Amino acid sequence: MQLWVGLGNPGPDYALHRHNVGFMALDVIADMYRFSGWKKQFQGWTAEGRIGPEKILLLKPATFMNESGRAVGEALRFYKLAVEDVTVLHDELDLAPMKIKVRRGGGTAGHNGLRSTDAHIGNAFRRVRIGIGHPGHKDRVTGYVLGNYHKSEVDALADMLGAIGAEAEWLAKGDDVRFMNDVAMRLAD
Repeated sequence: MQLWVGLGNPGPDYALHRHNVGFMALDVIADMYRFSGWKKQFQGWTAEGRIGPEKILLLKPATFMNESGRAVGEALRFYKLAVEDVTVLHDELDLAPMKIKVRRGGGTAGHNGLRSTDAHIGNAFRRVRIGIGHPGHKDRVTGYVLGNYHKSEVDALADMLGAIGAEAEWLAKGDDVRFMNDVAMRLAD
């Protein structure tokens, strides 16, 4: 089993925030692959399903971003999974909007959800970094990540989320390079 975690904040007030793009990606994956309905579990919401032959548990922590690692750690221990079985989908300031990069391990780049996850399970998990771009000055970061996507970005956001869902099979198989390439090709059309 693999544990895929989307980072975000719970509640309708946060639903369209850039910081919630990890939640959005899991919602698309759950819909595309007909996962079970979301249920309250591990201080968050989970949905189970398969992508190809791989069994995947999706987790959206309800602990708010800064405490995401509590929910991740609880699910990891319950299923006796290794840190390497965890994939975290999250917003990335230092990546152009709608660009996707995957890597394993690394630092947190000031991302509180990653910092919390790192503190609870270590840093060897896989990260699907979903670019949101940078507002230009560090004083504007909080308002930017906690702001909704602009109406002009909604179509590109839907295309990107659809590409992530459509190519999720490569993530499930562990072929990160193919996933990134195929997502980029879909978005280039």
